[in-house]
Amino acid sequence: MLDACYDTSAVQAAVDLANTLKPVRGEDFLESVAQLRGFLHDHPALGPAEPSEPAAEHATGVRWSPTEEDLAEVRSLRETVRAVLERANTDAAGAVALVNDGLRHSRATPVLRLGDDGWRTEVVSGTDRCSHHLAAAMFSALASVIATLGPNRLGACAGPNCRGTFVDLSRNGSKQYCTRACAHRVSVAAYRSRHNAG
Repeated sequence: MLDACYDTSAVQAAVDLANTLKPVRGEDFLESVAQLRGFLHDHPALGPAEPSEPAAEHATGVRWSPTEEDLAEVRSLRETVRAVLERANTDAAGAVALVNDGLRHSRATPVLRLGDDGWRTEVVSGTDRCSHHLAAAMFSALASVIATLGPNRLGACAGPNCRGTFVDLSRNGSKQYCTRACAHRVSVAAYRSRHNAG
């Protein structure tokens, strides 16, 4: 993992949100308020926190009580996050425009917080909307990855039957697949194809 200024938990949350939709399989894991509640529970660091709130309290996250309106807004956010991840490698300007629009819309504001390991900056939303807090954290993290490592570190899986998204934070930046399982499937298929042709 490279040392950089991006929040890896927010980067992973962005990827996880985008991947709640499996377009090739026609599966959607963000169709209900209960599923949204589960997503928020799995990503507690993305909850809202007041600038004066102690870092230890913020790290545990805030218990959201999402509504149908929150669900609709987060599903819309997912479309934008997925578009950023899919386009950044081929249309950096378009992806960056989406990130900037998302930051503006969420009323993202950088704040300083004192944590156990010292002072750090964090981007929060100036609203009480669930989707705005998620957007502020995710778009600021993706913006930092783009600024630090380049837009080619964001992508969609090269597997022929997968459109899973990823952010490559490795040192060599050579990731092409969303998971090792996808890379293995492609490798096995290529081996079988060569073996059958010979």
